[in-house]
Amino acid sequence: MESAGLSGKSENPALMRISVSPLGDMLLKSWDTSPQKEALVFPTGRRSYDDVVQSVLFRARGLIGLGVKPGDHVGILLPSGVDFVETLFAVSMVGGVSVLMNARYRAPEIAYVVENADLTAVITNSESDEFVDFTTRLTEAFPDLAACADAMALSVPAAPKLRRLILNGGKQAPGFIDQAAFDAAAQATDEALVHDARLSVRLRDTCMILYTSGTSASPKGCLLSNEAICREAANLARNRWAFQEDERVWSPMPLFHIAAMLAMLGAVEVGGTFIGQPHFDPGESLRQIEAEKATMLFLPFVTFHQAMIAHPDWDKADMTSVRLMNSCFSQMPDSVGDAYRAKMPDALQVGTFGMSEASGIVTTGGYDMDPELGFQALGYPLRGVSVRIVDVDTGKDMPVGERGEVWIRGYNMLDGYHRDPVKTAEAIDADGWYHSGDIGSLDANGHLRFHGRFKDMLKVGGENVAAAEVEAVLDTHDAVELAQVVGIPDERLAEIPAAFVKLGNGAAPSEEELIAYAKERIASFKVPRHIRYVDDWPMSASKIQKFKLRQQLMAELGLSE
Repeated sequence: MESAGLSGKSENPALMRISVSPLGDMLLKSWDTSPQKEALVFPTGRRSYDDVVQSVLFRARGLIGLGVKPGDHVGILLPSGVDFVETLFAVSMVGGVSVLMNARYRAPEIAYVVENADLTAVITNSESDEFVDFTTRLTEAFPDLAACADAMALSVPAAPKLRRLILNGGKQAPGFIDQAAFDAAAQATDEALVHDARLSVRLRDTCMILYTSGTSASPKGCLLSNEAICREAANLARNRWAFQEDERVWSPMPLFHIAAMLAMLGAVEVGGTFIGQPHFDPGESLRQIEAEKATMLFLPFVTFHQAMIAHPDWDKADMTSVRLMNSCFSQMPDSVGDAYRAKMPDALQVGTFGMSEASGIVTTGGYDMDPELGFQALGYPLRGVSVRIVDVDTGKDMPVGERGEVWIRGYNMLDGYHRDPVKTAEAIDADGWYHSGDIGSLDANGHLRFHGRFKDMLKVGGENVAAAEVEAVLDTHDAVELAQVVGIPDERLAEIPAAFVKLGNGAAPSEEELIAYAKERIASFKVPRHIRYVDDWPMSASKIQKFKLRQQLMAELGLSE
């Protein structure tokens, strides 16, 4: 969308041009230019732009044939892969709103999103593996399905707007429209109806509803327009990161997560190639990067990095094709960034700060910056996006280096939370500033530094303690791979810190040793009173669910709120 003169790979705002289309047309424009070019690569196969477009148009015909109308909310419950990408674009082609459902959702979470998002249809597949069995999960979420004799006359009391459950693949299940019935609906529908629907889509129409990551008990649905999503992907790809037509963008993250979604759309925007996998595997990741000659890596989560670095193939994997990596090393133990410094010293590392509410990314690094800042900070705002650091008590902007709440305004922001005007009004003020709840500061270079979340702040005997600060101290211990800090109730101090730690390097320090280590480096009120060791983290799509760690420890200690 915004296009720039890319000589020297530096941004020049005077040369940027805004040219944005609805999501479906983003795909078609790249198809127009290079139909036979490779668009998608997954372990299950490869697809050219022509392969993808022909499949998308067929899927769109099927949706129309089954009664999906412009403005309908359509749930996508699929693993990352060709099926997911083509379904996303097909929903857009018919003017529908894609509601991306976390493939790790259990039955109660599925039931919540289907009802809360006002879904009229859900698209899933019949394939099951060690990770997912969507048919079973949906049936557990809506037990009435087991008695449904006619999938075309679906009635689910717990989700009154739900009319269609579409099951890709070769299997059948009660209440689901199977592949044969879907194909018959597509074949009976004229493709001209798809284009009639596509050409009626407005840029300000809602394109997607993305539910917050699942670290809180009741996720909120972010309403994101075609302009917000497509303009964000284009601005990032064409300007800040200077994607080229031969860009090969790799990310192992799930496509229902906004970060991987943005990486995929950035590749499509320039007519490049997106390389992904249905479930993260460190060995497959190293193989893909080398074999597919990835030029850009999109991987901002520490647990994935640590698994790749620890894999036996790490030392021999060739990553010399990589020129750019979204890594966020400033938020990780130094050992992680150092491993990549040695592995690919010529690649530019960039950090990113963002969220679903901002269509993915607010700030990130680029070719104009000192490369060392990629290891120290989270970049500077994208052009067209404004960031303020605000004192929450006075509403005044904080000076350079001082901490405050991060406020954001721009073309990429959500239009509100679905069916939640109260939360919308709490988050977006009268001047259009989104109050993120994140604690940040801007350094002398204008780069954002992240210091945790206000709700991730502990109040220990009246003193404010940022969980991120305590975690950073524990992460410097040689034996610690990663630390996560939570607050638990305390009769005397109201709240006290507790840390969960995953160890590395084969070391096994005692709880007392780590507490003593922290005492030497931070004020006593910040020191964790309890330390627990973990082998695996409770995860949402890509984030550690701290509330589960907290619940676990409170149950162990017999504490209540």
